[in-house]
Amino acid sequence: MIVSPRRTTTTGFTLVEIVVTVLIMGLMLTGITRLLTAVRTSRDLVHNIQEQQLAGPAILDLLERDLRGVFITSMPLKSHLRVMDNVRAGLDADRIDFVATTDSLIWFGGDDRQVRSDICEVGYCLRTNPDDSDFLEMYRREGFGVDEDAFEGGSYVLVHDHITGFNVEIYSEDGPDADPLEEWGMNSTDIDTIGLPASLRISLEIELQPRLLRETQGHMRQKQKFLYTRVIRLPESLRLAQKDIPRYAIPRAQSEAAAGEEGSEEGDMEVGGAGGSGGRGAGGRGGGARTAPDGKVIDGTSAVNSDRVGGGN
Repeated sequence: MIVSPRRTTTTGFTLVEIVVTVLIMGLMLTGITRLLTAVRTSRDLVHNIQEQQLAGPAILDLLERDLRGVFITSMPLKSHLRVMDNVRAGLDADRIDFVATTDSLIWFGGDDRQVRSDICEVGYCLRTNPDDSDFLEMYRREGFGVDEDAFEGGSYVLVHDHITGFNVEIYSEDGPDADPLEEWGMNSTDIDTIGLPASLRISLEIELQPRLLRETQGHMRQKQKFLYTRVIRLPESLRLAQKDIPRYAIPRAQSEAAAGEEGSEEGDMEVGGAGGSGGRGAGGRGGGARTAPDGKVIDGTSAVNSDRVGGGN
């Protein structure tokens, strides 16, 4: 008997099929990578445009809103506005403080009750960024209500951490020939540099860092600085009103002698009549009690006695 050998069949992919499959997968991965890169680039572009167009103007809008609501009623001229010329890490870092009628952005109080103030102390100050000394951090100071020192204390809220310059120039008068001042309200004895100025020129410089570059190459930095400038002119009516500021005061109680002045004036004048000849007459009772310009109450009898002493012989 003759036995034929058993044939074994093997299945698998040929080299051509493997090459074609790898090529297709490579094309798919390349397309997906390009799509993700395009989406990421668009996202970073939108982020950078928003940072460029919104960061600086938003800060200046907040500062202008506070300055438009400056509060001066019942306050001395030296407490209206203060601008300090500061330099930190070689960068302009001016400070401005005042009292504003804008609603406070910070809630104050305990756990059981949180309140906000309609009148609060406001200030903008800068310090060196602790994480990167090439930048400054801007903080907004806000104090609940108004105390004796309107330019100190309060709570601080971070506004931006990539500031490269903040300069405030003050103009005491309008016109093209007006010279800017670097400080305001620092010397309470100088009447020309206290109160409210005519206008302020605020310059804010921010360095923006592209988001894509920061994520891919964190050790490198492409510096893009943007300078924003705004002129804020204070209302002339507000500046004129500070010359005659109404001040709140509690009225003093009327004294008994002053209260009886109206009732006794008519009767006393009738009793007085004409004085005697030669200055001997008493000249009446002098119309009762009177109030002197210095606030003291003068009794009518003192006038009678003086007439007697100074009368003729």
